[in-house]
Amino acid sequence: MRTVKEVSKITGISVRTLHHYDAIGLLKPTKVTEAGYRMYDDTALGRLQSILLFRELQFPLKQIRAILDSPDFDPAEAIARQIGLLELQRRRIGELIAFAREIQSKGVTTMNFDVFDRKEMEKYKEEVAAKWGNTKAYREFQQKEAAREEGSYGRIAEELMAMFSELGGLKQLSPDADEVQKKISALQKFITDNYYECTDEILSGLGQMYAEDERFRKNIDRAGGEGTAVFASRAIAVYCAH
Repeated sequence: MRTVKEVSKITGISVRTLHHYDAIGLLKPTKVTEAGYRMYDDTALGRLQSILLFRELQFPLKQIRAILDSPDFDPAEAIARQIGLLELQRRRIGELIAFAREIQSKGVTTMNFDVFDRKEMEKYKEEVAAKWGNTKAYREFQQKEAAREEGSYGRIAEELMAMFSELGGLKQLSPDADEVQKKISALQKFITDNYYECTDEILSGLGQMYAEDERFRKNIDRAGGEGTAVFASRAIAVYCAH
């Protein structure tokens, strides 16, 4: 048995993240001592390995839990699929490196967007999700899209960017400031009202994506000024940790 601090040390996962995984039912400790200490056995650590592999492949936490808790879940098949995805990822990174070197040697006028095509990767991920995943949020998004009036999509997108513009105006504050946290609460409600139920887990994943995905980061920074995406991501992390 290992304590939560020991698990954090050997995996590099923060104690707060392990507590969060416990709270959302993704990774429960094997037992909790009378003193309140979380303890993890080898089975729990094996599940954590699966979680971390899926996270490296950018699966949302909610989807990972649905996959691992599925009665049809087969660890051997899962690791085989994970290996397949990782190999695709490695090949894609190799192509991107080669493409960047080509630009370096020939100049920035080199035009080739094939290396940015993620269709194969996304198709593979969809197969995993279709077999084990919970796609309630996606179905809800499709239903709202179908019911949405023509022309309203642009208005909704503008309203969303306006919210990021307001967040950008608060960058001088701490991410945990009440005013900032109220904006994050309003953002969560807006996404729920217009796209899909934005749980704290989904919002947390979006926050990471806002800072890490270049396309999102550029659009958000364009709306609120440079650094807005990272600021929003930090504020969301605070909000979801409460």
